[in-house]
Amino acid sequence: MSLEKYVAKRDFSKTAEPKSGKSKDKDKLRFVIQKHDASRLHYDFRLEMEGVMKSWAVPKGPSTDPKTKRLAMMVEDHPLDYRTFEGIIPKGEYGGGTVIVWDEGTYEPIEPVKGKKAMERHLLEQLNSGSLKIKLHGEKLKGEYALVKTHGMGENGWLLIKHKDDFASASDITKLDKSVLSGKTIDAMAKTSEKVWKSGHEEQIVSKKPVTAKTPKNAEQTIVTTPKALNKLLKEAPKAKMPTGIKPMLATLVDEPFDNTDWQYEVKWDGYRALAFVNKGEVNLLSRNNKSFNDKFYPIHELLRTWKLDAVLDGEILVLNEKGISNFGQLQNWRSEADGELVFYVFDILWYAGKNLQELTLAERQSILADVLPVNDDRVRLGQVFKASGIDFYKAAERLGLEGIIAKKSESTYAAGSRSKEWLKIKVHKRQEVVIAGFTRNEGTSKQFSSLLLGVYEADTLYYVGKVGTGFSDQLQKDMMDQFEPLITNKSPFEVIPDVNKPSRFRPDPPKAKAIWLKPELVCEVAFTEVTDDGVFRHPSFQGMRVDKKAKDVVRETAAPVQEVLEGAIEEKAEDKHADALKPPKNKERKTLLNPKDETQVRKICGHDLKFTNLKKLYWPDDKISKRDMFNFYYQIADYILPYLKDRPMSLNRFPGGIHGHSFYQKDVTDKAPDWAKTFPYTTSDGEAKNYLVGDDEATLLWMASLGCIEMNPWFSRIQSPDNPDYCVIDLDPDKNTFDQVIEAANEVKKVLDELDVPAYCKTSGSTGMHIYIPLAGKYTYDQSQMFARILVDIVHKQIPEFTSLERMIANRKGKMYLDFLQNRPGATIAGPYSLRPKPGATVSMPLHWDEVKPGLKMTDFHIFNAVERVKSEGDLFKGVLGKGIDLEKTIAAAKRIFG
Repeated sequence: MSLEKYVAKRDFSKTAEPKSGKSKDKDKLRFVIQKHDASRLHYDFRLEMEGVMKSWAVPKGPSTDPKTKRLAMMVEDHPLDYRTFEGIIPKGEYGGGTVIVWDEGTYEPIEPVKGKKAMERHLLEQLNSGSLKIKLHGEKLKGEYALVKTHGMGENGWLLIKHKDDFASASDITKLDKSVLSGKTIDAMAKTSEKVWKSGHEEQIVSKKPVTAKTPKNAEQTIVTTPKALNKLLKEAPKAKMPTGIKPMLATLVDEPFDNTDWQYEVKWDGYRALAFVNKGEVNLLSRNNKSFNDKFYPIHELLRTWKLDAVLDGEILVLNEKGISNFGQLQNWRSEADGELVFYVFDILWYAGKNLQELTLAERQSILADVLPVNDDRVRLGQVFKASGIDFYKAAERLGLEGIIAKKSESTYAAGSRSKEWLKIKVHKRQEVVIAGFTRNEGTSKQFSSLLLGVYEADTLYYVGKVGTGFSDQLQKDMMDQFEPLITNKSPFEVIPDVNKPSRFRPDPPKAKAIWLKPELVCEVAFTEVTDDGVFRHPSFQGMRVDKKAKDVVRETAAPVQEVLEGAIEEKAEDKHADALKPPKNKERKTLLNPKDETQVRKICGHDLKFTNLKKLYWPDDKISKRDMFNFYYQIADYILPYLKDRPMSLNRFPGGIHGHSFYQKDVTDKAPDWAKTFPYTTSDGEAKNYLVGDDEATLLWMASLGCIEMNPWFSRIQSPDNPDYCVIDLDPDKNTFDQVIEAANEVKKVLDELDVPAYCKTSGSTGMHIYIPLAGKYTYDQSQMFARILVDIVHKQIPEFTSLERMIANRKGKMYLDFLQNRPGATIAGPYSLRPKPGATVSMPLHWDEVKPGLKMTDFHIFNAVERVKSEGDLFKGVLGKGIDLEKTIAAAKRIFG
């Protein structure tokens, strides 16, 4: 194929599609997937090869599920410039309709091949052979794929198949429906006024020259413009004394920019956050942890003292280079005005002239700020605000070499001292504050030190995250050593002492180094490229000391998925989220908790830092299902499983080595559970005192999973009424029975309960049997529940005695199914609804519609990879279990009357 067919099908006087193009990348091959709404919606998969984009039309779009094969019809080659084409192909032209760039990135052969030309030759050989195996590095699609020529679909028929790797998933990737270039959906693109929207379109960008308060160019930051409206705002604001000791509102780190008209965008400056308390000539300029900047940044302090203004201002102190971009290194080394232009960018006002403004919206506060801020000196500037595309603004920041952008909800109030989800930060470069826990000196060096030993806190424990040896001048090293000497200690501050001479693939023969430990009090900032599987920063470089941050506040910063933050899915308070156990979950998508690469990850769940380790460990080795898969499952199913764990003591059935390893039950968590975890003291029937872990929130759920609790085993009762179960359970426990016989027994139980007009809820056990729950609403004791269960199973056994038994001893059952009623006792547990099971296939204990309980149903129908999608479509079928309980006395009387 060649571009001749492509050109022949198009009239370039009518369509803006590109005619040609050359590759500008000498080392890498590009790929693109374009979503194309023409006569029918489809996806175009294109691979750079032979100077063109080899192309396939994929009707249903790509899949990340190895079990799902997608038809891909090979079409004419497209020019290289086509990979950035977005917009509207005019109606009546070939392919008329709307196009967005759904995904793009680089790709390579799965086999290691060096050099772009060699890769192309290798890939062309595979293409001609009808089996192309590639590895994608896109924004949405990652990992290994195969394009395989198929028979029976003509000469152009291929299959696109995902290989089983860390990026494989049963979730529908096409639900991520926005362009990776413009951020637009197909529908949004169709409504745009432009005929073509390319990555090179005219954008609103940040001026390289810093915008001052005198010239707020393009800063659409005020919704209140008239003096009358401003006066009304100030008049209605509550009276208050100037606040003292408050800390600034902080932003949550998210993983990508976004477009939303309810939000506004600002530059993320690379400086020191500062609050200025200005009151009748008395000024305090304080850092985010209330350290004084009065002497350190004396020009700003002296300027503020000249103001006839009473206000509390929030902003950022920085040093600007000749391009108007902040330089943290210069700021950190700033001693006098000879060291650079010191600027205080002010972007918020919290208090003014005796009025508390924190409850006003951001837009209202910034309107007041723009009106009252003195503009007589360029060293204090009004922060510029952009009401623009967040994605475009981020790209502009990236081009200009800025640290990142800040997104703020225009209607947000000011939450002093809080890290808010209504202020978000999106970084262009990876940077992190770290604690300096020591330094090394290489053998024979003349330098003050060779590298710094770095750490971050998890709870109260300091963990090693690597060492940094670049970014220091000789003078800086001398200055830093003056700070180090009073802190030198013989004891390592790390939980696990790192090997500072450990070889790596980058330095197989490291220099002999001696570690000198420091008390963990100093904080610095480093830039890095990525985090390794064991949590160490790769290629770190020193950026500067952070005098404005406390060592104990330094934790590993992990970017949250932006969509979940916007939907309010992150760090919800447990008491808000699960106040009503019967409230249905929000109709929202939950992305995976853990990324598919890092072996060790830390996530903040319900306000607590949880560490997830050994993520590649296969808990279900025969099925290649990892510990990471388990964590991601429980994170996604949390809203559905938590109502059945909430306030219930838990029996921890631990499988730390996976389903084929050693397992054990743990009931007592005294001195073992984290401080934040809820526990319940309980004395068992044999007089033993225990502290049980209590199911409470996502953090508790995931902490249990981190112990190797593959399945969740809650009590039938809650801690508020531990002797009164919320439901009665009939456990159908087969021996040598078929599963169809289990189904028959379940339906027999249902018949009996229907006769008694009693509601019942059925679920698979996830192992070999089934569980039937009857709601009691905590109105009866365990003894009463067990008595009722015994009456039921007696009736059922009489109906199907040929394959059921009431014998507790296995030997006495003679291979028959045990109708277990004895589970209804204090402290007894079974796997709860939506729980994984430590069984082959990673099966799930799944609630069912009663009309699904029929021959042909299999335990393996519900597993880790399809359970979440099922629950999203079917809802929580089990919620009636926690509803109104039956009248047990009337029910037992009816049973005696009907069944004798």
